[in-house]
Parts: sequence; C-alpha cells; structure tokens
Amino acid sequence: MPETSQSFASHAKMVPLYHYWTMSFLLVPTIYFAYVAVTGFSLGALMTLVFAIGVLLAAFFARAFPLGVQDRVIRLEERIRMQRLPDDLRGRIDEISTDHIVGLRFTSDDELEGLVRRVLDGELADRKSIKAAVRNWRADHQRI
Repeated sequence: MPETSQSFASHAKMVPLYHYWTMSFLLVPTIYFAYVAVTGFSLGALMTLVFAIGVLLAAFFARAFPLGVQDRVIRLEERIRMQRLPDDLRGRIDEISTDHIVGLRFTSDDELEGLVRRVLDGELADRKSIKAAVRNWRADHQRI
C-alpha cells in the first residue's frame, strides 16, 4: 500500500484518539474538579483537583518527551546528511539551530544547499518558514 504524499499543508500528524478524545476526557473532568474545589471547598475536593492536574500534566509530557527525542534523532540524521554539503556550508553546520534542522528535514537533497544558505543568511527564521520554502517535499511517515 503506497504511503500518502505530504506537503507543507498536510504534514502535521494528528492522532484524533489522543489529541481530541483523550485530552478532552482529561480536561473536562479537571475543569469540573476545579469548579467543585472553588464552589464547595474541601481538602478532598482540592486533592482531587491536584490529582487531575497531575494526570493532565502526565498526558502532556507523555507526548512532549517523545517529541523532544524525535527532534534529537532528526538533528543527528540531518547533520549526517549535511556532511555532503560544500565545504563552506559544512564548516557552519554548528550555527544551525535544532529548530532550523527540524524544519530542514523535509527538504529534498537537491534543494538542501540553497535552504541551508538561506537559513545561515538569516532569511529563514524558524521551522515553519523553512518548511514553507520547501518546493520538493521529502515525506516523513515515521514520525511520532
């Protein structure tokens, strides 16, 4: 089965069961527990609210930590790929931030040099602007 194509407009990965359902199932009770703690304050209501906030934070970090690891892996992969750049750019790889490198991961090999130059010249400031500048999109179907 062929994988779907990606572009700047369609590359964001949303997992409806996590992003919409699970987060709603955690957020709605937390709001209710906050309401109960404010309107009918008791130690039990306060502890329930604290617990609900803790669960909400755990769910947030369960998503944030793997994304951080993914960014580190992308940085490593792209720095290896950038070793094929001309000498003048290869010597400046350390000047490219992780945020920029993550944006460059969708860049095809034939336009990598040009976009790296634009990043180093300050023309492309963040990962969104880099991804918007990519003409020949290199899909990433294995991201989290």
